[in-house]
Amino acid sequence: METVLLPKASTGITGLDEITRGGVPAGRPTLVYGGPGTGKTLFGLQFIAHGVKQNENGVILTFEETAEDLITYARSIGIDLAKMIKEKRVIIDYFDLSGNDVHEAGTYDLEGLFLRLQAAVEEIGAKRVHLDTLEALFAFFEKEEIIRKEFSRLFHWLRRRKLTTIVTAEISLTSEIPVTRYGLEEYVSDCVIFLDNRVEKQVATRRLRILKYRGSSHGTNEYPFLIDDDGITVFPITSVKLEYRVSSERISTGIPDLDQMLDGGIYRGSTVLISGTAGTGKSTMGISFANAACERNEKALYVSFEESPAQIVRNMASVGFDLQKHIDSGLLEIHSQRPTMYGLEMHLAKMIDLINKVSPSVIVIDPINSFLTDSEERDVKLMLMRFTDLLKEKNISAFMLSLTGGGEHTERTNVAISSIVDTWIILRDVEQAGERNRALFILKSRGHKHSNQVREFLITSQGIKLVEIYEGAEGLLTGSARVAQKTREEMELENLNQELKRLEKLISSRKKLFDNQIELLKANFESEIETLELKHKQVLQQKTRLEAQRQMIQKLRS
Repeated sequence: METVLLPKASTGITGLDEITRGGVPAGRPTLVYGGPGTGKTLFGLQFIAHGVKQNENGVILTFEETAEDLITYARSIGIDLAKMIKEKRVIIDYFDLSGNDVHEAGTYDLEGLFLRLQAAVEEIGAKRVHLDTLEALFAFFEKEEIIRKEFSRLFHWLRRRKLTTIVTAEISLTSEIPVTRYGLEEYVSDCVIFLDNRVEKQVATRRLRILKYRGSSHGTNEYPFLIDDDGITVFPITSVKLEYRVSSERISTGIPDLDQMLDGGIYRGSTVLISGTAGTGKSTMGISFANAACERNEKALYVSFEESPAQIVRNMASVGFDLQKHIDSGLLEIHSQRPTMYGLEMHLAKMIDLINKVSPSVIVIDPINSFLTDSEERDVKLMLMRFTDLLKEKNISAFMLSLTGGGEHTERTNVAISSIVDTWIILRDVEQAGERNRALFILKSRGHKHSNQVREFLITSQGIKLVEIYEGAEGLLTGSARVAQKTREEMELENLNQELKRLEKLISSRKKLFDNQIELLKANFESEIETLELKHKQVLQQKTRLEAQRQMIQKLRS
């Protein structure tokens, strides 16, 4: 049997269509309810405004806010309702319930409301309807059977005319569970969306949850959402899967010597954890990474929970970084906020919102420990895990800075996210010869080889500089101990060089003397040989004469 997908209508609310797999049910009513200040009215206004963009005109029937009020509210999120009304794309009908002519009668029904709504729909050929807040219409009536009957009749009336409708409702203040005031709307609606403005530890966070969606699969988790100048933005962060692509491109950390230790830098889209105690240079290293991205003409986002943007710009100028020029060019965005301003989910939602607006290629979070102020370690880890997955999905490279407390083990982080990062660099203080110096080493780096050396580094007026390794009898030497060891080695080397020169000169002198002696002996030898050869010749001649005389004598005798 072939599967028939339920027709859906896009809401225009960022993130919601992803959660609902396409939007709210087309031609059917959707209930949006929640407490005061949760954004129900703005939800409906965005829905109507987006319909106009989709060439679907809309009718707003309001029972509490006047048309002027709604126009003002819409303008605050960039929606020009007045223009839409003038162009006959939208009709706002304010049903005034403040008069004394509203009363309950045994034969009371909503027929007059239907006629009024139908006239507005037919006037502009509307496809969308926003009823805000419908239950206000029933506030004057006490007979539950009338309320139940008219609620059901209204929703059936909307379905028959195939009107995609958003109905907003208030949450019941008497029930222990989050239901509407009458507890009926949830049952007659095809889709039910609950908006919540929860306060935990004096921090408010808005969340959205789809409680019901007939005929369609949908996200069932709670999703944080923001209300800002662009309206409502929902972040479907709990539905991320491990299906992101990876890159083989290497990018610089902004520290050439560290890039060399990492065999050419880090992979684009990877996550780097920088941990260390206070004053070890974590922020400077994070700024080095962001500055390197800006120098490559890429956008960078720096999120700080401890320092203001002006303070960061001033402090980093002392180590050679001109951040203001990158801010002025639009390549660097520094966002600062206190960790106690929002809850965990809202912090994550705000950072995702910043990423969507800035579209950075790199991001620095300084420090991630700030989330532990009012939250448990497990919750922070889960939040950062989802955040890391989203960064990888968008191929954004990240530096996460983590503060290690005094006396704590350096190879452990308070938020325990070392297993989900790709590269972990540990910074630490080395105390030697009455002074403290900085050193770093790479604990892990997935996907490529890396140095296993512990390197001392300096924070100079030109940024971070790694110094050559000096090993002594007691291990790594840093600071003045390294300088003293280097001086001793240089002096020892100079002494050895002098001794070598002395020995070479002595060898040369002895060799020359030996060569002279050889030459003298050779001359004496040649002279003596010459004398001997002459004597040999003389003796040979004498012998020849004697033999000749003897032969002559013998001949005469014969």
